[in-house]
Amino acid sequence: MTPEPLVNQGTSFHADWLDGIRVNKSAVERRTASLGGRRAVKKDSQIAFMLKAVSCIDLTTLAGDDTPGRVRRLCLKARNPVRRDILAKFGMEDMGLTTGAVCVYHSMVPEANETLKGSVPIAAVSTGFPAGLAPMETRLEEIRRSVEAGANEIDIVVTRAHVLTGNWQALYDEVKAFKAACGPALMKTILATGEHGNLTQVGKASMTAMMAGSDFIKTSTGMEGVNATLPVSLVMIRQIRDFFQKTGIKVGYKPAGGIKTAKDAVAYLTLIKEELGTDWLSPDLFRFGASSLLGDLERQLEYHATGGYSASYRHAMG
Repeated sequence: MTPEPLVNQGTSFHADWLDGIRVNKSAVERRTASLGGRRAVKKDSQIAFMLKAVSCIDLTTLAGDDTPGRVRRLCLKARNPVRRDILAKFGMEDMGLTTGAVCVYHSMVPEANETLKGSVPIAAVSTGFPAGLAPMETRLEEIRRSVEAGANEIDIVVTRAHVLTGNWQALYDEVKAFKAACGPALMKTILATGEHGNLTQVGKASMTAMMAGSDFIKTSTGMEGVNATLPVSLVMIRQIRDFFQKTGIKVGYKPAGGIKTAKDAVAYLTLIKEELGTDWLSPDLFRFGASSLLGDLERQLEYHATGGYSASYRHAMG
């Protein structure tokens, strides 16, 4: 059975919480540039971080040519993300390792539900993904239908214009309506940060989404020109920290798009650990939105287990 998710019931809209958000871009870039140079994670700790990264992946297929067969194969990989013989080298073959979730379009939720049977959460992208420009009632109905079809989590898309024009009340109202439509499902709010113009806007959008009840805030759809980056991540997770200090509510974080290597994953996990603490090193509070990342993690784990690299085709997603 999948664990019960943490739920953010949200707060009333506090415009004054946004007034003080100012982001120093140079300072953010200096902070994140230091992660790779310090080489903080090595040997056994690196293996542990890579296994943790596997457990935090939302294994994703959001292609126009998705088929039921592709989704079934992806679900089977999510249930057994790392080959058992590799895990056995670390004494981890019985750890019950799965990915954090499987992420698919609404039309593929029934197929995923039939394959997974509750063993791994199902996330459905919704609300007119990826542009988020469908009529409001259509977007709300899509959420409700995905939950009825078996989705445990809903990844919603906000109206970028609300962010670009600084209409924070409108953004709050929109996200709050989506939250109500989600019912029992956990809600991840996709901010599409690559289209926000500057990091201060990213910070204000993050705080507004959390006030409106987002259980996770997510960088991007994976389809923008710029997706997840470490500087954007630092801004968003510091807003998560600020929101926790204000309310006592823990909100999760999901970087998505462009995270493809084990080295990338370790850098993100290191940033989370240093900025938010070990409580956030859990699929309850941290996810990667990725498809190819798992293949590289499995390949690197095999290297640590055997001393040799295998071809990438030996670690296919389906």
